[in-house]
Parts: sequence; structure tokens; C-alpha cells
Amino acid sequence: MDLIDDPAEGLNSPEFTVTEISGAIKRVIEGEFGHVRIRGEVGRVSRPRSGHIYLDLKDDKSVISGVIWKGVSARLETQPEEGMEVVATGRVTTFGGQSKYQIVIEDIKPAGMGALMALLEKRKKMLAEEGLFDPARKRPLPYLPEVIGVVTSPSGAVIRDILHRLRDRFPRKVLIWPVAVQGAKCAPEVARAIAGFNALTPGGAVPRPDLLIVARGGGSVEDLWGFNEEIVARAAAASEIPLISAVGHETDTTLIDFVSDKRAPTPTAAAELAVPVRHELAAWLDGQEARMAQLVSQGLSMRGQRLRDMGRALPRAETLLDGPRQRLDRAAEKLEPALIAGVQRRRVRLADVSGSLRPATLRQRLANDRRRLESIALRLAPALGRGVAAKRDRYDSRAKAFRPAALERDRLAKAQAFEKLVARLSEAGQRQTRGWRDRLEGLERLRETLSYKSTLARGYAVVRGDGAVVTDTRAAKKAAVLEIEFADGRLTVGGKPAAVRKKTPEVPPEQGSLL
Repeated sequence: MDLIDDPAEGLNSPEFTVTEISGAIKRVIEGEFGHVRIRGEVGRVSRPRSGHIYLDLKDDKSVISGVIWKGVSARLETQPEEGMEVVATGRVTTFGGQSKYQIVIEDIKPAGMGALMALLEKRKKMLAEEGLFDPARKRPLPYLPEVIGVVTSPSGAVIRDILHRLRDRFPRKVLIWPVAVQGAKCAPEVARAIAGFNALTPGGAVPRPDLLIVARGGGSVEDLWGFNEEIVARAAAASEIPLISAVGHETDTTLIDFVSDKRAPTPTAAAELAVPVRHELAAWLDGQEARMAQLVSQGLSMRGQRLRDMGRALPRAETLLDGPRQRLDRAAEKLEPALIAGVQRRRVRLADVSGSLRPATLRQRLANDRRRLESIALRLAPALGRGVAAKRDRYDSRAKAFRPAALERDRLAKAQAFEKLVARLSEAGQRQTRGWRDRLEGLERLRETLSYKSTLARGYAVVRGDGAVVTDTRAAKKAAVLEIEFADGRLTVGGKPAAVRKKTPEVPPEQGSLL
């Protein structure tokens, strides 16, 4: 045996801490896979409050975790959604806290047209189920809006086409909200523009539009993708102002076309839908004015002809006045003789009346009336004195009746009468109570006298057999057991065994047998 043992295999290898080995693995992986592009299907997607996006990229055999930092997610043109096939560009690294590797994504795009169309169909189906495409919620466009709001790029040909078309058809006030019409900023800016127009106060410093136009020129699906975003579709659906979508060419279709109140194939067509042609409207108004003047003229002519026809059916005015004029003449002829006759009748009546109103007659009547008045005056003073004396006597007699001493005597007399009445009532009650008690005691003595118990006390007995009262010897012989009741108790007599019998009630002496 050697004095010094050979070291065991592996005991001389260096020792690493967990952090050191985790850092070494991180450097190896990041050095080998510094910048990669991975194609796969988006699995689980998590968006915490921090603003970062955590997701899984998977195929039919493997899964790799991914993270998109907050600053990068805000710049992405396409936001990842579960089930979406994408191509992610980034760097592979490790996360030592959980011993896992992941890809830090710097850019993510759909993996071809098929993925974009599948995502578009998924969003379209979701919004349709919520009722955002329902025709019943679409509002009619105003016939002639005063102010038109346009959401588009201010530097493109689209706004020039819209303004030129509006100027040719019917000039209106136009408010332009500049936005990006493609790229990552397109969807949030368009949504904010629609909400901003709706937030304006009617009649304010900046007038609120009566109609909105969201417009963009043609392009590829990727260029128009901002108008397929959910925030744009929901902003258009929530707009209280009627909205026309004019995105792309006639063959291009985006989600905003389904939720808008009206879809225009081109931006120029949107301007044509927004306002009518001024010359055509003026010509239509001229035609309506001519028609109205013609109808008024025809109406006046018809009413004039009808008035003339009715006038021919009426008699002449002179004929209508002949009868009343003749009645007036006859009344005038009768008026003068009637007035004369009336005056004469009133003159005769006045003469008759005035004959009885001679001065001597009036003086005689006055003298008679004066004498009658004097005689009445002579009788009036004694009569008044007698009346006053009679009333004074009556008052004195009544006053005597209301003196305190008389009232006190009357009160004492009535109190004594009341006490006598109370004493009589108490005595009568006591007599009636004694009579009732005597009667009750007599009835009790009669009950004791008639009761069969007193008869038993004189030496008699009640015999019962088999629960019934025995009244003769034949019934007593047939009974198995006899029960004899005496004044001080009952006695059972019989040689046969006692039979089970029902308890019988106590029999009064009128129904029992007394021995």
C-alpha cells in the first residue's frame, strides 16, 4: 500500500457557484446565438402592468419563451396575438433566476399573407359577434354638413383630392386631423383623431364636425394594416358623428369599412358622398320653384273659376234688398200713427192723475197725516213706559231667583235628595242579594234532599251487575259479579272470577235500584 493515495477521478476539477455557472452558460448561449430569427406560432401571451409582453413561440415539437420589452412593444407594427404565426427577430439569452433560456424579441412580423388573413378573420368574427357590424346601428349621413372632419395624412394626394372634389361639388368648411396612415403609429393616431373630433364642443372655438371622413390611398395589406387594428374599429364604432371610411382602392377592405356608417370605394367618392352637387341642387330648387309657382297659379285660377260659378248661382244684390226695403217702408208708415196714439194715451192718463193732485187736496192729506202722527206720539210714551216697567219687573223676579242664598239652599236640597237615593239604592241591592242567597241555599237543600246519597245514608244500597244497575232477582242471577254501593263505599260480591268490564259512570238515584 502506497503512503500517498492517488486522488479519485474528478476530485481535482474546479468548483463553481450557482451564479458563476449560470453566467458561464449565459455567455456561451449569447455568444453562439447573438442574433437569430425564429418562425413559430404564438402561444400564451401575457401583458402585465409593467408594459412588457411575455409569450411563447412553439411548433409541433418544442416551445421557447420570449419577452418583448416595453419600449420595443410600443414600436411594433403588429402586436402578437395567441394563435398567430410570426417571424420573431432577437437574441437568445438565459434567465438565471429560473434556469431557463428565452429570446428577447426586437421585432415581430406575421409569417406571410396567410397569417395576416387569419388574424383579420379572427378579429372580424369577434367584432361581428359583439354587434359592431349590425346595420341597425349605422347612422344616416347629413344631407349638407356645415363642417367636415378629415382624418388622413396632410402631405398625401388624398387630402388634395378630397378638397378639390368638395370645392367642385359644394364648398364646405373642412377640419384636417393629421395622422400617420401606415406603420406602428397609424392605429393609435387614427383612434385618437376620431375620439378627438367627437370630444369637440358644438358651437365652440373649434367647430365640431357634422361628418367625419377617414381616408387613405391604396397599398398592400401590410400598408393598410393599421386600419385593421381593433382600437381603430372600436373608435369608429363609438363615434357619435357619422363616419365615412375611404381606405385604399375599391378592392381593398379593412375592418373600419365594416363598422363605419358608410364605405366609399375611394377618397374622391367619399367627398361625393359627403355633399351634393351645388349646381344640381340649384337646378332642382329652380325646378321646384317653377313647379310651386305653376301650382299656385293653377290653384288661384281654379278657385277664381269656382267663385265665378258660385256667383252666377246667387241672386243679384238689388233683388236681395227688395223684401227688407219693402218691410222697412211699411214699418215707417205705421210708426207715425203709433207714436201719436201713444202720446195721446199718456196725455189722458196724466190728466187723470193730475186731477187728484190739487193743492187743497194735498194740504188736507198732510193735515190728516199730521193729526194721526200726533195721536200716535201721545200713545207712544205711555206704551214705552209700561213696556219698560214690565221688563224691569220680569228682570227683578229673575234676579231674585239667582241669589246666592237661594242657590245654596237649592244645592243642599238636591244633595240630600241624592244621598237618600244612594241609600235607597244600596238597601235595594242588599235586599236583592239576600234574596238570591236564600234562594240558592234552598235549592242546595233541595238537591241534598233529592240526592240518592242521602237515601244511602238511611240504610239503602245500589246494586250493579256487569256494569249496569240491577233492578230484579233475575238480572242479579245472570250477573257474574255484583257490586253493592253503600253510603261509605262499594263492595263486590260473586263466586265467579271477575270479568273485565268497562268503567260505568255513577248512576243517579232516578236510574238506580235502592235496596
